[in-house]
Amino acid sequence: MVCSTGMDVLGPAPSDATPRNVYAFGLTSFLNDTASEMAYWVLPAFLTSLGAGPAQLGLIEGIAESVASFAKLLSGYLADRVPRRKPIVVGGYLVANAVKPLLALVSSWWQILGIRFADRFAKGMRGTARDVMVAESVHSSRLGSAYGLIQAMDSAGAIVGPLAALALIGHFGMRGVFAAAAVPGAFCVFVALLGIRETRRRASQAEDSEKVSAAAALAPSTQPAANLNSTRAAQLPGTFYYVLAVVTLFSLGNSSDMFLVLRAENIGIPASQAPLLGLVFNITYTFVSWPAGKFSDRFSRSILAAAGYFVFAIVYLVFAAAPSQLAIWLAMAFYGLFYSLTLPVLKALVVETVGANVRGRALGIYFFLTSVTTLLASLITGALWKAYGARVPFYLSAGIAAVSALGLLGHRSARSAKE
Repeated sequence: MVCSTGMDVLGPAPSDATPRNVYAFGLTSFLNDTASEMAYWVLPAFLTSLGAGPAQLGLIEGIAESVASFAKLLSGYLADRVPRRKPIVVGGYLVANAVKPLLALVSSWWQILGIRFADRFAKGMRGTARDVMVAESVHSSRLGSAYGLIQAMDSAGAIVGPLAALALIGHFGMRGVFAAAAVPGAFCVFVALLGIRETRRRASQAEDSEKVSAAAALAPSTQPAANLNSTRAAQLPGTFYYVLAVVTLFSLGNSSDMFLVLRAENIGIPASQAPLLGLVFNITYTFVSWPAGKFSDRFSRSILAAAGYFVFAIVYLVFAAAPSQLAIWLAMAFYGLFYSLTLPVLKALVVETVGANVRGRALGIYFFLTSVTTLLASLITGALWKAYGARVPFYLSAGIAAVSALGLLGHRSARSAKE
């Protein structure tokens, strides 16, 4: 059991009730994603109107995710060392929501690249620090639930965003949609500034000792047990690196979702309905994220994430074959299940695998490698699409996802070892 003295924060100690910080982070995620998704699902059509195509989209999204990956790595490094993380989080929301409305003023695709660069850098800086603060705001047995709730609020914003875009685009055009994104963005910064409470780095020795013992049981060592207990809490265990390797492999096939939108347009779904594709996807994402996170607190996180990878493989097979427009719509709704079963669950899996004093580093490395491989995936998908057509990259992504799912099924978490 984790002793209660290891869970103190600035403010009330975590209990069975969901702490204030989780709700504050959830609301900021909702507002921020409302602003982001208003622009995101319109962006492919806007790029086309500027004379750009799949190659430029792959470059923009690839570079955007690449800079986000370095920002997440830096944020993780800072999160383990700085006494206050709230300024990093609030600053990230401020920058991202200041640059998004500038899309209404651009005249070429390289200007969009600059805006996406700033937006993703800000997201990377705030993301890792935020996830460390979440882990410090709740008991370790409720990690999945906390990340799931925040993810559900995030994707709820991704429902409101496309709906707002649909309501505005007919009257004000795509540039009007980009300008209107400033409204929820401003509210996001306001809530982040006033609603989030700073957390204090905890000396959760009992919790770390349990993780060390479980890691030692999984990976035999020639060091004496006493030395393991004194040094291993500050290290990243082998179970973390196993998960990292599998997720990195998967990310090589996980290109930007904008390629799904382009594929839908390729088979006859109008660009004006792109926000609706985001809507059906995010409905599933919203309603499943919190239950999936809560379920992962009681069941194997590895198995749940593997199921998410199998869902991804099925969706990409459908997009490759593209038997009908109805199949694309159904696959897009099913696609939300992939995100629900992986994003909150894998974050909780990473956090529970390592000691409290290296959570930022672990999450930063995790986000960094997955983002870098997402850059490669977007570039590879754009190149393969141009050379061989749309089917080949989608079949390749489906195959990589299936192999990665089998890899996660072979993982044995530290929590399972304790049980």
